[in-house]
Amino acid sequence: MIWRFNQKYIKEPMLQSDSRNKYYIIPLVIFLMLKGTASAQNNYEIQVYASPTQAKGSTMFELHSNYTFNGSTEEVDGVIPSNHSLHETVEITTGITPIFETGVYLFTNYTPGYGYQIVGTHIRPRVMAPAEWGIPFGLSLSVEVGYQKPAYANETWSLEIRPIIDKQWGNFYASFNPTFGVALKSDYTNSVPSFEPNLKLSYNLLKNAAFGIEYYGDMGPVTNFDQGPQQNHALFLVYDLQNNARWELNAGVGFGLTPSTDPLVVKIILGRKVKWK
Repeated sequence: MIWRFNQKYIKEPMLQSDSRNKYYIIPLVIFLMLKGTASAQNNYEIQVYASPTQAKGSTMFELHSNYTFNGSTEEVDGVIPSNHSLHETVEITTGITPIFETGVYLFTNYTPGYGYQIVGTHIRPRVMAPAEWGIPFGLSLSVEVGYQKPAYANETWSLEIRPIIDKQWGNFYASFNPTFGVALKSDYTNSVPSFEPNLKLSYNLLKNAAFGIEYYGDMGPVTNFDQGPQQNHALFLVYDLQNNARWELNAGVGFGLTPSTDPLVVKIILGRKVKWK
């Protein structure tokens, strides 16, 4: 995986104007009030993963729709602006064994002035720790690799390694994805892994509805983290459909917390599960 982005942020030059600096007080106030963000052209899949793999003999068809209301207005590292960009990603995930799945992605983009484009594809195998291991929390590992056009990502070929740790306590759920992104081919970044942590906290307020927050970050290369303003940090207020065997729905509004992060992004993930056996 996208969030890719996933989780995943392309950095903009830091703006120094006082008016811009004041603008970023707004997301901070929302965070403090609600105990409650997102990126540039890599906003194709904004999702914190849960540990369970897709059940054997079933397939999940998902559409990830992410719209950047307020984003970059200039090219950054050869990547077109993200302002008013619509990212649509088709994800198809099939359960191969009780603990192994494979997902494939097709990324598309519409940006005013640049038209509609098919951006690239990824493949993502994932394996889950079996229940007989007796681990007191969910544990799985996702590995994603693929290509995106140079005008839409500063890493044309990339690899993502995503450990997934989660736990349910009654109505409360937490998931942590300490993700590492590696540029396999890029004119702008080296192959040193970047640390891109994701975190989800939610609570079932209603029988079929959970509300919570999702955090997405990109701290830069693990050997030398970026300076604070150049890091990407985003926070989403989210809703999740619960207790539905066929349908999946995740929706949220996100706010950038640093000058390098797109200030306002809205996302919707709609999924439909099909059982073959």
